[in-house]
Amino acid sequence: MIKPILWIIYSMTILDVVGKTPLLPLFEDRVGGARIFAKAEFLNPSGSVKDRAAKAMILDGIKTGRLTKDKTILDATSGNTGVALAMFGTVLGYRVKLCLPSNANKERKRVLKAYRAEIIATNPLESSDGALLKARQLAIENPETYFYTDQYNNPENWKAHYNGTALEIWEQTEHKLTHFVAGMGTSGTFIGTARRLKELNPAIKTTPMQPASPLHGLEGMRHTETTIKAGFYDTSLFDGQIDVTTEDARAMTRELAGKYGLFVGISSGANVLAATKLAETLSSESIIITILCDSGFRYLSDELWD
Repeated sequence: MIKPILWIIYSMTILDVVGKTPLLPLFEDRVGGARIFAKAEFLNPSGSVKDRAAKAMILDGIKTGRLTKDKTILDATSGNTGVALAMFGTVLGYRVKLCLPSNANKERKRVLKAYRAEIIATNPLESSDGALLKARQLAIENPETYFYTDQYNNPENWKAHYNGTALEIWEQTEHKLTHFVAGMGTSGTFIGTARRLKELNPAIKTTPMQPASPLHGLEGMRHTETTIKAGFYDTSLFDGQIDVTTEDARAMTRELAGKYGLFVGISSGANVLAATKLAETLSSESIIITILCDSGFRYLSDELWD
């Protein structure tokens, strides 16, 4: 019996360990308000929730024949999706080219280089929108060269959460969650998860978190009123909206590390802060789920930790 078991273990790849992340209870020392749980997406193999969408988009490209060995995987990224694409590209034997704002932090750039991805630096003043427009231009001008995953418009992005994240949350809470709160970059995590949860139970409230202003420091999050929206952006899934300032999100991120041992990124702090704001308005019978998007190790050079 030992040999078959070992064969199963050793035949696994990085792709097989994406998802099925634990749900962690938060603030059990606090009294009053709803209970809060967080999906520990920083435990995915590349360190972020973006592993789910990156895996789905690449595998769909292979399945449909649009991604072949003579093509280079291309996309725009603020960091996490690019890291995931680069990791899977390395494992599966594909070249990866990523358009990234030149002011992205050095941790992300170093990880991308470790995975041998090619980086095209874009204008930092144009933020992630500039990277998106550059990738789109390259894809249009060189259709035979690139497989453009196009995370802002690829339905496999939100479907990864519709078919994965949402169902995991549903089962982990024994169908008892009442609210879901998460920020939006491409909006794939929120849209896919919210859509499925509402199908499973229309009474579940799904509320997006958003930076409080266009100029903010919530890495990976977008102020939707002033930036390019994803093709699958769907306000019909919104039950209100919670705005979070960069300063308050930073404070929560430091609290999660220093008091609760959760060394996560600032977008995770923003999500948790939004969940706490919502919890204060609800009864103790309510159960709120949010997302811990990525690891704090991806932000070691950030002044957040000074």
